[in-house]
Amino acid sequence: MPLAADPTVTKPQVLPFYRAVPRLMRDPVTELARMGTDAGGRIVRLDIGPFRPYLVSHPDHVQQVLETEWSNFAREGTFWRPPRRAAGRGVLGDGEDWASSRRILQPLFTARRIASLGEDMADVIAEQLAELEHDARTGRLVDAAHLMSTLTDRTVMKVLFGGRISREAGERLRPEFATCATSIGFRLLFPFVPYSMRAPGDRAFLAAAQRIDDIVHPLIEEVRAQDLRDGDDGERPDEVVSALIRARIREDGAAGPRQVRDDLVSIYGAASETTAMALTWLWTLLHDHPEVSARLRDEIEWVVGDGPVRPSHVQDLPYLRMVLQELLRVHPPGWIIPRQVMADTEIGGVPVKAGSQVLVSPYTTHRLEEFWERPLEFDPERWAPERDERRHPYAYVPFGAGPHECLGQQLFHLQAALVVAGLLGRYQPVLTNPQRFTLVPGASVRPKETLLLRLLPSGREEEFQPDAWRTPVAAPAIGVGAAHDWMWPMGAGGGA
Repeated sequence: MPLAADPTVTKPQVLPFYRAVPRLMRDPVTELARMGTDAGGRIVRLDIGPFRPYLVSHPDHVQQVLETEWSNFAREGTFWRPPRRAAGRGVLGDGEDWASSRRILQPLFTARRIASLGEDMADVIAEQLAELEHDARTGRLVDAAHLMSTLTDRTVMKVLFGGRISREAGERLRPEFATCATSIGFRLLFPFVPYSMRAPGDRAFLAAAQRIDDIVHPLIEEVRAQDLRDGDDGERPDEVVSALIRARIREDGAAGPRQVRDDLVSIYGAASETTAMALTWLWTLLHDHPEVSARLRDEIEWVVGDGPVRPSHVQDLPYLRMVLQELLRVHPPGWIIPRQVMADTEIGGVPVKAGSQVLVSPYTTHRLEEFWERPLEFDPERWAPERDERRHPYAYVPFGAGPHECLGQQLFHLQAALVVAGLLGRYQPVLTNPQRFTLVPGASVRPKETLLLRLLPSGREEEFQPDAWRTPVAAPAIGVGAAHDWMWPMGAGGGA
């Protein structure tokens, strides 16, 4: 029987301060998921001193918060202040600001428009993969997180921004977004700490946000001035900066620099970071499941052959899509989707007062045994069409749900497929430092440790090298280094 209909459930399970805080300090992502799974999906109230949010994970409750009663669960409250310091209120808010930004951004992410960008996207990815040949020949190690971020970022910069953002500017932006992402972890775990008090990460965050503005604002002014000179004949429909400026003028009568800037930052996150962070985790899963890796390579070789991967190949790679779906189940980029209750209500029979904070946890929902057989196992076969499993529609929410569902999911499935098929078709990525990677919360979940890949030329058998971890990490033209990627506040579900 669905928990939401259980009349005996009138109180949440309460996790007291002395148990909740040490667990969240030690391993917040994993422990938050365990709190939900240990409760079997029932509502859990976390006692974190003056802050006592409700943890929501059962699909019935997720549906209520994100879909059926979404207007009573607003994107307000202390959890939203850190990401809005970087991305503004537009598409990350509610009310008219959000509605306006959503109307403007949605046409840029339709399935038809994403499909129209596919050929250019494939060209950019193929060009970047060719830059890795030197690393494959020399056997130098590659930082997987930065490689995935660079591949997706450069594709977005070229295809969506039409070259408006130079490669050099893109290389400068990437570490600043990474700093914004990683420096808000303390604020997310302890959102009740007043901003009048300097918290760990604040100084780095504010400096990075300022440097983002220093790059993006001049770009907006340059495009706006050019569009005014060119008039309607200067519009380039496949370039989003001009499209945003023109849309803002139509919508608001003017294109305020701050609003356009916030829209651009939102697009960057929706188009790039979900893909980059998710694909970083893929290499740990393929290492742990060599049978999945072998089948995936076989499918790519059969469909794509010796040439570069094209968008037309993607529809003929069903196993790849199954792998990506399971990847997003096991490692959803968003670890929590916060909401604030606007009026007194009940969730699963539990009274929840106005002003309370609610945390939807995809990490927990995707691990509930009631809805997932062997939930802790990575098994792409659970997505096989012939399985036709009838699971709750809100048991799988990697992109959130309801009116705020992430705009970037169409782009994710095409871009991720092109990256994975292109990389596996050309190389054999080998994880050289397998271990238990620590889940670190920030704007997204990322590994604390660096994932090191050796890119063997395709067709060459892996040679065991016990000292592979000692090999210097490459710093090739594609920009492999220590930077990581940035994701929307608490992941895709928090995005749009």
